[in-house]
Amino acid sequence: MNGSRADALPETIRSESELDEVLTQPTPSLIQFIRSVPSPLVVLGAGGKMGPSLAVLARRAAVAAGHNLEVIAVSRFSNPASREWLEKRDVRTVSADLLKEEEIRRLPDSANVIYLVGQKFGTRENPGATWAANTLAPAFVAKRFATARMVALSTGNVYPLAKVREGGARENAPLTPLGEYANAAVARERLFEFFASEHRTPLVILRLNYAVDLRYGVLMDIARKVLEDETIDLTMGWFNCIWQGDANERIVRSLGLAAVPHRVFNLTSPQAFSVRTVAERLGERLGRSPRFAGTEAETALISCAEALSGELGAPATTLDTLIRWAAAWVQSGGRSLNKPTHFEVRDGVY
Repeated sequence: MNGSRADALPETIRSESELDEVLTQPTPSLIQFIRSVPSPLVVLGAGGKMGPSLAVLARRAAVAAGHNLEVIAVSRFSNPASREWLEKRDVRTVSADLLKEEEIRRLPDSANVIYLVGQKFGTRENPGATWAANTLAPAFVAKRFATARMVALSTGNVYPLAKVREGGARENAPLTPLGEYANAAVARERLFEFFASEHRTPLVILRLNYAVDLRYGVLMDIARKVLEDETIDLTMGWFNCIWQGDANERIVRSLGLAAVPHRVFNLTSPQAFSVRTVAERLGERLGRSPRFAGTEAETALISCAEALSGELGAPATTLDTLIRWAAAWVQSGGRSLNKPTHFEVRDGVY
């Protein structure tokens, strides 16, 4: 059961308040699952791009289920507005720096933990910070919550480029990527694996690429290039993406997949999408003819998500819907976080 809500999705999304409403609308499957999660649910790294909407989604699912689940969002909360937004939606917030083990020790106990912490961009300028964020924090958290059921978010960047004709990297592919960020992400996974084995922690690792929120994401990067008549490099000619609401829903439900020994799943769209085709479809809606450069390579950073779809069903939000939303959002001047995915990068340097 995938908890499809296709009939309830709007034709377009016209404001950030409407966007947040759609992102945090729980599916029937999530409402059913959340009853099995005892209080509290701790979300680590909840101040980032995905964390706030995930925490509110879990809380709304609990309310809909009649389940008195406290959701605790943990972050440094460098942006006070994010903390205020969560508190207004009945999510408890705790400020903590997860690079400081003494602060992690003071966090509330929990039998269910979702880990969203990571650092990607800025690696070229400050690689030490990337390695610290992606290795020290996992080690501290894994020790602190050794008995908890845990979902740890990872990235599809842990894979090398995969042959497009073979459908993308599967979970048993060798982790031999290019670049410091990707290798730091492999180290993050290995640390979680090590401590989970040592403590027999029920763990599931989810390798995500790429989440789409209308304020950021690979689809939005392409849409803005089309609208602004920027050249689109086709060398990385294929990509995966998943609506952030669907990704968050699957992250929470994946608590039920945590196991000893740990499990690993790719979290993304069931199929890869052509950059050229998506740009042309966006161009039709935006009244623009996309400008292209280069030729599609035989490889791309793509993943096969069959395994997770087999467990949780296919994501509810289709590419057709995302293209319609993306075109309308950029055409109306919808806000951007100005955090491009750099999906076209092939050498692993971010």
